[in-house]
Amino acid sequence: LKILNNKPKYVPPINFALVEDGIYRSGHPQPINFPFLSNLKLKTIIYLGDKEDNYDYYKWIKQQGIHFHYLKMETSVAPLIFNDPEVIKAALNLIINIENYPILIHSNKGKHRIGVLVGVMRKLLQGWCLSGTFDEYDKFSGGKGEGDLEFIEMFETPLQIDDSKKPGFVR
Repeated sequence: LKILNNKPKYVPPINFALVEDGIYRSGHPQPINFPFLSNLKLKTIIYLGDKEDNYDYYKWIKQQGIHFHYLKMETSVAPLIFNDPEVIKAALNLIINIENYPILIHSNKGKHRIGVLVGVMRKLLQGWCLSGTFDEYDKFSGGKGEGDLEFIEMFETPLQIDDSKKPGFVR
């Protein structure tokens, strides 16, 4: 931890942002991000991605006592690889339980995979219109991802929401 002017230096992960109260999104955290993330008092981390070699990160998660959910998801950019509806549903089931909060949801760069998850969350859990959902997706993805937008638009799944554990933002 570097100290500048007698103050600790906190560095958020790439593409870090607040999604809703108690839900944060980002790209894959690096060791320089650990002091920043420690201040969030995370209870759960959901990783949608395909990296398995970030041992410092996994060690830090264990030291912090954070519940870690690695939901393996290939990038949908490659030919003939599409978003996995079962992975998105598994992540949504974690998000609809307030007992898992605060939550960090992240992918490798915090753009497409997390953009899809947040887009589906906005649509299904909050009733956002597609234009607002797509606008938010574009802000993080740089406008690439027509297949992702189509996935968000078409994705539907039944969710069993326990009212006693439902986050306040869920409609």
